[in-house]
Amino acid sequence: MPCLTAARQQRLRMPSSYKSMLETIHMVDQILSEFQLSKEELKEVMRRMQREMNRGLRVETHEEASVKMLPTYVCSTPEGSEVGDFLALDLGGTNFRVMLVVVGEDEERGWKIETKHRMYSIPEDAMTGTAEMLFDYISECISDFLDKHNIKHKKLPLGFTFSFPVRHEDLDKGILLNWTKGFKASGAEGNNVVGLLRDAIKRRGDFEMDIVAMVNDTVATMISCYYEDRSCEVGMIVGTGCNVCYMEEMHSVELVEGEEGRMCVNTEWGAFGGNGELEDFRLEYDRVVDEASLNPGKQLYEKLISGKYMGELVRLVLMKLVNEDLLFNGEASDMLKTRGSFETRFVSQIESDTGDRKQIYNILSSLGVLPSELDCDIVRLACESVSTRAAQICGAGLAGVINVMRERRCLDELKITVGVDGSVYKLHPWFKERFHKVVWDMTPNCDITFIQSEEGSGRGAALISAVASKMAACTIEP
Repeated sequence: MPCLTAARQQRLRMPSSYKSMLETIHMVDQILSEFQLSKEELKEVMRRMQREMNRGLRVETHEEASVKMLPTYVCSTPEGSEVGDFLALDLGGTNFRVMLVVVGEDEERGWKIETKHRMYSIPEDAMTGTAEMLFDYISECISDFLDKHNIKHKKLPLGFTFSFPVRHEDLDKGILLNWTKGFKASGAEGNNVVGLLRDAIKRRGDFEMDIVAMVNDTVATMISCYYEDRSCEVGMIVGTGCNVCYMEEMHSVELVEGEEGRMCVNTEWGAFGGNGELEDFRLEYDRVVDEASLNPGKQLYEKLISGKYMGELVRLVLMKLVNEDLLFNGEASDMLKTRGSFETRFVSQIESDTGDRKQIYNILSSLGVLPSELDCDIVRLACESVSTRAAQICGAGLAGVINVMRERRCLDELKITVGVDGSVYKLHPWFKERFHKVVWDMTPNCDITFIQSEEGSGRGAALISAVASKMAACTIEP
């Protein structure tokens, strides 16, 4: 390494010798090595996930299982003969979307789908107030959308993507088990979500809707992607939250009667770990994130993966490195010390840096620190460690799901497509690649294709509405 002047060393705040720089890197590597998972460890995560999935499907163990495996009453997929105008609602985070979906016929592909949508931001008081406040606000947004598109006079079939844990009693009836993702609206848990929406529409009184289906965003993504690829039988979200659904054999779904065919099961796998299954994989940073969350002790698997927590995990790692005098000369800014200041989008931006470190430098400067080149490299390593673990542990879970599907169907090889949506999957530069690799490595007897969903949550809900009458013919009693 070329000899640096004292002024240059001070400006870069790099260790004054090559040896001390190597020592720093070695100590950083030791701290970050905790995030590395061996193939055998990932297989153990997969095995434990499969065990909880099976417990969630069985009547006698369902209540105590951490992976609830909730039946969705979606047991048909679109044929392409369904046409018309449909409305879709999508509630799964701080933004709420209303969408008009026009399904028409197309000579070449059978379907032609056109969409128009509008996003509405949900105020904090609606998220954390009462259920009535929240659903009145949703009803107000629907009314505004219908006005803007001059369709208030139409009573359209409506599909509602509701991305929270729900126990379905029918396609259009589901009981909210518990809020996640920062929602706390009182009076909703334990109640029928569709009923709450219908009541709010009735209170408003200026439009009518035929609410025919409520689905999870994973289910909507799967159905939406099925329009692109008929092999799509798995839907996945890796964004603010993380969850998976898939088509399970009816004879394995003990919570509903019926032996023939398949039903889509919403795994709600974000809660995996609730019975201690992940304790030997969780690190000190994971425990701090969990304790400071709105739902301590819950959604532990999701907290290792999703965008809601990834940035904060990196911030805690950086603070550990600062406290060990391995980063920023042992001094952190007040901003970096503040919980939530290191946003998940920074992780994607830092790992997208082309090598000149400008992007990393700018992000760290915005957080009140002036980093050296070595600091920038260490921060990138911290981001890579957290996001790689997220991708790998997520991949182990999906491999478990797909291997179960193949075994249930008694196939030597399963050809399957997975439809995926969510900001982490779409926007992080390397998550997708790392995640795919683990899934492919751990499913040797499966031919897996991944397709990225576009507007999956809303479009899928509308398409499920389009085939609701067909699904109603699936004669299953709760």
